[in-house]
Amino acid sequence: MKIGVSSYSYSQYLKSGRLDLISVIRKAADMGFEAIEYTDLPKDEPENRIALAKQIKAEAAICGLELSAYVVGGNLLCETDEAQRVEIERLKGELDIAKVLGVKLFRYDVVRRLPLRRSFESVLEGVVPAMRQIADYGQSLGIMTMIENHGYAFQDYDRVEKIYHAVNHENFGLLLDIGNFLCADQDNVMCVSRLAHLACHVHLKDFDILDYYSGESAENCFKTRACNLLRGTAVGHGAAKTAQCLSILKEVGYDGYVDIEFEGPEDCVDELERGLAFCREFFRAEPGENSKL
Repeated sequence: MKIGVSSYSYSQYLKSGRLDLISVIRKAADMGFEAIEYTDLPKDEPENRIALAKQIKAEAAICGLELSAYVVGGNLLCETDEAQRVEIERLKGELDIAKVLGVKLFRYDVVRRLPLRRSFESVLEGVVPAMRQIADYGQSLGIMTMIENHGYAFQDYDRVEKIYHAVNHENFGLLLDIGNFLCADQDNVMCVSRLAHLACHVHLKDFDILDYYSGESAENCFKTRACNLLRGTAVGHGAAKTAQCLSILKEVGYDGYVDIEFEGPEDCVDELERGLAFCREFFRAEPGENSKL
């Protein structure tokens, strides 16, 4: 496995101006990451976005860093067929950006939350044909399309499993985020064990869990679906049982990228360094020693 990082993890520095979308590549390389993935390039004129993508690709090559994936938002649950058609075309445009970046993996969101009084199954029926169109277009570009267990609607392992089989396309896979199952109050180790064999990309993310009845401050937290609280922390230092999840992935033969994400209140570079150190220690450990992590 190759240890990468998401550009999203540097949000604190990007927002403050300490880094930009080009200098973040050198920062990631200097920290020792092997790859970086990009999240939603800024909305701009198409020619400007293409120029930025080319610049990112060139800088990554100079820094000896691989570009692992391109990750974007999306919403295929639209009020009209025309609105959905427009969204499909927009996502195809993002696939064009992925092609310029030179990545082979493209993740998009489908639905963030279920509308009131709508079942998951009814929503799924409305988005699967659109997802197949996106998979077809990605295949024509040589880019695997993926969804992630991300957003409250499409987060549970059983729902993700249903989506995978409903789309049933050779150019459609799963980005498995080992921490995001906690957002749906699920046992993430069990979820990873169910889905690891379907993963074509992996995110490592970790949280501290604050129980609904804990009485602790909600500062710097967000709510799970069951109204518990999560606070981001360094990979391997929270409740996500990262070592066990990585062991499961190794057992099924996963050998792709594992990209670290961080979204807590502490300094992002410090916490990314802690997460990277944890992952390196995991991969250095002799068989049978990972239980110590």
